[in-house]
Amino acid sequence: MKSKLAITALLALAATAAQAQKLSITKKTIDIGRTGYEVPVTATFEMRNKGLRKLVIQDVQPDCNCTKVEYPKSEIGIGDKFTIRMTYDARMLGHFNKQAAIISNGSKEPVYITMTGVVLADLMDYSGSYPYDFGGLLSDANELEFDNVKKGDQLTCEMRIMNNSSSVMQPNVLHLPPYLSATAFPELLNPGRSGKIVFTLNSEKIRDYGLTQTSVFLAQQLGQKVKSDIEVGVSAVLLPPVKQMENAPQLVLSDTALVLDFGGRSKKSGDIELTNIGHSRLDITSLQMFTRGLKVTLGKSRLMPGESTKLKITGVAADLKKARTAPRVLMITNDPKLSKVVITINSIL
Repeated sequence: MKSKLAITALLALAATAAQAQKLSITKKTIDIGRTGYEVPVTATFEMRNKGLRKLVIQDVQPDCNCTKVEYPKSEIGIGDKFTIRMTYDARMLGHFNKQAAIISNGSKEPVYITMTGVVLADLMDYSGSYPYDFGGLLSDANELEFDNVKKGDQLTCEMRIMNNSSSVMQPNVLHLPPYLSATAFPELLNPGRSGKIVFTLNSEKIRDYGLTQTSVFLAQQLGQKVKSDIEVGVSAVLLPPVKQMENAPQLVLSDTALVLDFGGRSKKSGDIELTNIGHSRLDITSLQMFTRGLKVTLGKSRLMPGESTKLKITGVAADLKKARTAPRVLMITNDPKLSKVVITINSIL
């Protein structure tokens, strides 16, 4: 009986030891697409230590001298994320398949990662026409804006795309909100071919006036995992109906642009004065930011004729550096001639 218990305990310990380290890899094979002859390309593999103790990468061995690797030399904490980079020198034309073996205390056997692609003698440079890379699916935009939308409008916006990989893609847009639809033309995109995605906005399904923002994800295939590097921002500005008034309010701003010169500081503020020179009460019904990194404070949201107030705008340097679109502040008012006000922010970081 004791021997059976001892064997069971040893098996349990062995199972625990086997599971003590777990090297999790987001994607073991990365297709970097097309590159030119002697134009090195790099694949970045995202990983995480899902084990119960610190992980040590003892070595990463590529299968040939044409591939170089970069990996963490220090211990990796429990639950921590890290990356391993493989760079191929692209000194041979045609398709390639390069592997590297990861040797660590996370498993008894090496774990393999693979980068694939194709080297072309004459590679066209698409960086000007398609500056955004969604993992081999190139695009001419990573943000879409539907401006001056009125209730009842159905507006369209096109995104041009190009397959820069070495395999056929089926472009799809994931996580679409109810007010937005998207169709890819063509449905299947062969390597080196271009197409487009047409987005259609149904304004009847937007609930609130002012700025509505969301994120959708541009995928190469159906079922692709959603992550930040395939994210596309979408914004729509829905205008309220204009009410003609005999004695209307009238908004005057000291400026519609603000310069924030940080001078090495983490935050910087500026003011814009708002005055109602009309004949009835001015209501500021919405005050929103197009990007993160801005904070606003409004003295009053209702101004009687002749009254003024200040709009204080504060920028946060660290967040503005990450902004994907031009920093702006949106105001919606009941001034029939100025129902939408956009204040642009010029950040000197």
